[in-house]
Amino acid sequence: MSTQLRPTDVKRLNRQWRQRTQGRIGLIVESVTQPFNLGSILRTCAAFGVETLWLTGNAIEPTHPQVGKTALGSEKKLRWEKLRTSAEAATAAREAGFRVVAIELAAGASPLHDAPLEGDVCLAVGAEDHGCSPALLAAADTVAFIPQIGRVGSLNVAVATAIAVAETRRREWQSAPAPAEDGAQTD
Repeated sequence: MSTQLRPTDVKRLNRQWRQRTQGRIGLIVESVTQPFNLGSILRTCAAFGVETLWLTGNAIEPTHPQVGKTALGSEKKLRWEKLRTSAEAATAAREAGFRVVAIELAAGASPLHDAPLEGDVCLAVGAEDHGCSPALLAAADTVAFIPQIGRVGSLNVAVATAIAVAETRRREWQSAPAPAEDGAQTD
């Protein structure tokens, strides 16, 4: 029977996964206005080691008091910048060495599992009600969608962000050698 890990065991496990992580992830958050959505996004970003968040449009800021209810302190562990437009955010991401991949149900988009997520990737997500703007889609290097088979047309922006960030890390970790128990790499 499994039992929950002790805090020291969790730290050891996290350290082993950090050792397998070399790619950088950034995130553009365009016009996400609900504090609970942004808080969930921030918590996901902190858990998966997102390097920088660029907030654009009328996105709420991490300093909003209600964001902390879902972020649970993770907003203090992340680097973020507020920019006026999504094009400026995409430019900033590229200047930092990222390829920009917008996550949107759009014509010409690739399924997320086929999208180019290797290396340094900046994912981009859009507003709760209408997704990524045409300007953000135009500024992206590529567009990917999350395949869905249910009867609902879309996912909540925080959930979609979590899926995309987790898939990006999963791809990287899938090809990395597993660490040995003592932290040494094995092949």
